[in-house]
Amino acid sequence: MALDRRAELGEFLRSRRARLRPEELGLPDYGGRRRVPGLRREELARLAGVSVDHYVRLEQGRTLHFSEEVIDAVARALRLDAAEREHLARLARPWSGTGAPAGPQTVRPGLRRLLDTASDVPAYIVGRGTDVLAWNHLAAALVIDFGALPPEERNLARLVCRDEGMRALYEDWPGKVADVAAYLRLDASRHPDDPRLAALVEELSAGTPEFAAAWAEQRVRDKTHGRYVYLHPVVGRIDLGYETLRLPDDPDQALVAHTVEEDSPSEAALRILATLAHRPAPSSSHRAG
Repeated sequence: MALDRRAELGEFLRSRRARLRPEELGLPDYGGRRRVPGLRREELARLAGVSVDHYVRLEQGRTLHFSEEVIDAVARALRLDAAEREHLARLARPWSGTGAPAGPQTVRPGLRRLLDTASDVPAYIVGRGTDVLAWNHLAAALVIDFGALPPEERNLARLVCRDEGMRALYEDWPGKVADVAAYLRLDASRHPDDPRLAALVEELSAGTPEFAAAWAEQRVRDKTHGRYVYLHPVVGRIDLGYETLRLPDDPDQALVAHTVEEDSPSEAALRILATLAHRPAPSSSHRAG
């Protein structure tokens, strides 16, 4: 099963219209009860400077041939952020992919050595569909022992949604699930013909109500930077930031490294965790597959 880009495009645009209010945009309110929340199609078309028919064809997915100017105008009218605008552009253009499933991803030895070198902060590399491809010892100590899992189970979205230990690990677990859903939706628009990704979304939607509710919100979000609070069973509460570096030669791989405030309780907890963590030999380190 692949992503239905026409249906996805319509649902996404309707959800973005629904979050806008006419009064916030200086549009007149003629009174009366609205059949749908947010802006009407006619109002959105007026704000974007396109004909109503042109916008309706876009929202209904009647064609996937729209100019950059139209996409930009609609994105501005809907007040989309950069990730949402990228998502809209991908959905509104003809797909040039081959339809063939992508091959397995591999991590360069130099990147594995970089992970080992960053021994004071948890770091890992995530690939398509949130597959965890490589990690350092501190990431395994903080999150989960990825090396003890079969390769097919080293998937961050599935672990967050289905693993009871991961549910307890995040102070704001529903927020983490929402982030996972928003990232997977963006990833799905990048790889609309990936059957593994489609199957993952279907599995999580059926098995995790919180994921299904977040997926229905049509949010999209790239993993760039932010913070999570972990409730670790050994060292307690750890407040960590994270930064994401996407690889230039393979944008489907991203290195995620945590950061911690100097001289904070979280830094002390992380230092204890690093001391307690088992440090495997480099020859056996952190290989997916």
